[in-house]
Amino acid sequence: MDGLLINSEDIYSLAGAIFHAWAQLPLTNAEFLSQQSALQRKHFPSTQAMPGVMSLLSTLSSTTTHLALATSSNAANYGIKTEHLSSLFSYFPPSQKVLGDDPRIPKGKGKPAPDIYLLAMETVNEGIRARNAKAGDRTTGYEAEREVTPEECLVFEDSVPGVEAGRRAGMRVVWCPQPELLELYKGREGEVLAGLTGAHKDDEVAETAVKEAGVDGKVKGRPGEIDDGWGQLLETLEDFPYGKYGIDVKQS
Repeated sequence: MDGLLINSEDIYSLAGAIFHAWAQLPLTNAEFLSQQSALQRKHFPSTQAMPGVMSLLSTLSSTTTHLALATSSNAANYGIKTEHLSSLFSYFPPSQKVLGDDPRIPKGKGKPAPDIYLLAMETVNEGIRARNAKAGDRTTGYEAEREVTPEECLVFEDSVPGVEAGRRAGMRVVWCPQPELLELYKGREGEVLAGLTGAHKDDEVAETAVKEAGVDGKVKGRPGEIDDGWGQLLETLEDFPYGKYGIDVKQS
């Protein structure tokens, strides 16, 4: 969400820069975090949608695509950042929003572990199962909707750990980083897109998380391979190539 859907990464940078420019005396870590948090709360309500995001979400919502949100932001920060952007975040059904402090995510299993994306997929499938049960009870000959698999999911990420999380979940990933981050990983883009930057070390636990979610995908909790076609780098979400991902967009 941060730096991908909204420009809150700029707020994080601004808060840190303002504070460090002001603070000339040594401070404890707790004091620093307190001051930084206050600045963030002041500026988060000014966040805006990143270029191309509104058009992307509007277009996807007009197709059969299921939308889910998986963000590392906790509930408190999420509320501050998004309260004034209801038109953007209304595209995500409330039941399909997974926040960083969601109790269903095991402690210590945030990104780059795959858990948050597997949980987001499960929220979509819970909705499908509920609709199937409701329609099946009242409609003769109802053809149940098939549940979504990891291979059918497309993750949008701006962060390197987030890309790794998506790849370890067995999903395709679009990486749309901030220019400064892209420059930092210049020459290593292939590693990032494959989830091979080494941010997540616990292969055994990651694989267990995937298996426990009932996933039979090709990755099984491990990252991909360089140039395997499951990751794409985009510098902007404007003019998104829907056809490349098999998304049928009706032309008006």
